[in-house]
Amino acid sequence: MPAIPSLGGLRGRGNRAGNRAAPIPPIPVPLSAYVVDCGVYVDGIRLPGRWTHIDAVAEVRRRGEGFVWIGLHEPDAEQIQGVAETFGLHELAVEDAVTAHQRPKLERYDDNLFMVLKTVRYVEHESPTTANEIVETGEIMAFLGVDYVVTVRHGKHSALHELRNELERSPDRLKAGPAAVLHAIADHVVDSYLAVTDAFENDIDEIEKAVFAPRSPVSAEQMYLMKREILELRRSVMPLANPLRRLAEGGSPLVPDTVRSYFRDVDDHLTTVSERVTSFDELLTTLVDATLAKISLQQNTDMRKITSWAAILAVPTMVVGVYGMNFDNMPELRWRFGYPLVMVVIFLACLVLYRIFRKNQWL
Repeated sequence: MPAIPSLGGLRGRGNRAGNRAAPIPPIPVPLSAYVVDCGVYVDGIRLPGRWTHIDAVAEVRRRGEGFVWIGLHEPDAEQIQGVAETFGLHELAVEDAVTAHQRPKLERYDDNLFMVLKTVRYVEHESPTTANEIVETGEIMAFLGVDYVVTVRHGKHSALHELRNELERSPDRLKAGPAAVLHAIADHVVDSYLAVTDAFENDIDEIEKAVFAPRSPVSAEQMYLMKREILELRRSVMPLANPLRRLAEGGSPLVPDTVRSYFRDVDDHLTTVSERVTSFDELLTTLVDATLAKISLQQNTDMRKITSWAAILAVPTMVVGVYGMNFDNMPELRWRFGYPLVMVVIFLACLVLYRIFRKNQWL
């Protein structure tokens, strides 16, 4: 009768077999988890149905007209790879689109354009004197080709759903092709800059009133926070001027003349925003200087008050110190009216000093 292996032996072999087993690979996240929308547009009208990026570009190239607009939200490198291969996107631009945190720019790779725009959102708060954040930023990257536009968004506030619906209600605009979508995105972003600067102007007016008000609640730290928020807004706005100017001046054959003139209008709006941001920065610099000067003046005032009270208290301290010494032969030491006279002299001396300091506005 064969020997029955012990449970320990079975466990040992089971453990060794388990150690030799290959690790289970992680389940990849499907591309559809990152695709916000994918549409096919022919003659400015969206074709019905749900499309994958492969089927959509195949349909457009089969027809020989129209374009594809696919929108992605914060994809990783693995998920965007399929889209990059389908549309022939350059690997450097794809890397920038995945990692984000890019400056606004316009780059040309072979037969497509890659544009980065910084989005901004005004963070609602009760008062600029107590806010911890005023401006929140995000990014929109756009790949532009002959028959496609791929948008990659980073941030929760940079949604393009309403913009897509607006364009779909205006087929005449979409007839111009992918460049019309790029213009609409740029115009949408710059309009958001104008809205943020309007709200920021109200905050600065409130800060200005508080700085020059008596017993102002504004601190130097809060002023530096405002400066930092303006700097963040400036980094979003200023670098975008050159890319828009290149598109407006015909820097790419992918942008037809009918759309190029609209980019000039966006560039004009951006110039207005840039001028306002510059003026905000200069005004905040002045307010910071005024705040520091006010703090310094308040400290000087406090020091004068402390010095004045110290001088007044020095009189009774000196008199009490003299008469507190243990000497037998001191003038008027045993005189009946000595104590009341000393108290009257101390009071009059303190009163005279108090009147002098009040007259000189030290108290």
